[in-house]
Amino acid sequence: MTPAQELETLQAETEWEEIEFPPGDLESEEPPLESHLHLQQLVLLLKCLDWLWQDRTDYFATGNLTIYYSPEQVKTKDFRGPDFFVVLNTERKPRKSWVLWEEGGKYPHVIIELLSDSTATVDRTTKKQIYQDIFRTPEYFWFSPQTLEFKGFCLLNGEYQDLQPNERGHLWSHQLQLCLGIHEKQLRFFTPEGELVPTPEEDAAIARQQRQMTEQRLETTEQQLTAEQQRNEKLIAKLRELNIDPETL
Repeated sequence: MTPAQELETLQAETEWEEIEFPPGDLESEEPPLESHLHLQQLVLLLKCLDWLWQDRTDYFATGNLTIYYSPEQVKTKDFRGPDFFVVLNTERKPRKSWVLWEEGGKYPHVIIELLSDSTATVDRTTKKQIYQDIFRTPEYFWFSPQTLEFKGFCLLNGEYQDLQPNERGHLWSHQLQLCLGIHEKQLRFFTPEGELVPTPEEDAAIARQQRQMTEQRLETTEQQLTAEQQRNEKLIAKLRELNIDPETL
């Protein structure tokens, strides 16, 4: 961190200490999602990340939840929360909303907005500016479940720069150490090696297929052993018909 950034951080902390904040137990005020497609997409992102990180307790991932970042915002209600966001290095526990002054001043590390006809313009302009200038969220993505428009940005020197897709068309998230990309018309997470991060149901199906394949291999092996044993028994019987003791061979 440069001296200028340290000074800016110190000034911000001083300002926070001087502000009289409203109660921290605030309810989320998010409107319903635009469509069933948007709801499915949000649930999919949450399920996949929570399943992948099921042993971790140092993050908070949620969707359609209000982020309260200033007392003035509580009064004016002029801003609503992201469709999906992740905060790292925090306690994994349920929350009614994300209240900054109750969370040590932590903003999201990753934000994903799901574009719709009514929100796309705001997501591409006003919200992007807020996430860049106020939240300073390191990574911002947007995705349209309807048109499949997909873009990502990383914060560099205080401004969002376009993320460039890899050879698979995926965008790398340094914060999550995962890629994001479109799979079967849905936004999904991928490992650095390009493997799809499964849902619990998909993971169970994969495990079931692997069990079935193992059982089939065992059954095939047993059939081969049985067939070989039958061939050996026929050979022994034939040798005995010829008055040849198999034990002497």
